[in-house]
Amino acid sequence: MHARLPADSRLRLGDLNRGQRAEVVALDGQAIATSLHPDELERRLLEMGLSEGARIEIMHEGTFGRDPIAVRVNEHTVALRRREACAVMVSPVA
Repeated sequence: MHARLPADSRLRLGDLNRGQRAEVVALDGQAIATSLHPDELERRLLEMGLSEGARIEIMHEGTFGRDPIAVRVNEHTVALRRREACAVMVSPVA
């Protein structure tokens, strides 16, 4: 079992740094501006396994601008842009 931090400590996945671990608590495609419709963005994130309760860890950051990021989602690794990662709300875990 992992310890959860208070709800006010929730962050956006795109704000995490390499090595940080968290649990997905929500998706908010409306929160960011991309060329994708918010519903399409949320659908793609869900297809990558970024659903509520998924445990994640930032595995790698790009050299320039820390973008893209490699994220371990449960048992697999996906890459995504930080901007799109900001649509994923997470709660850090100890």
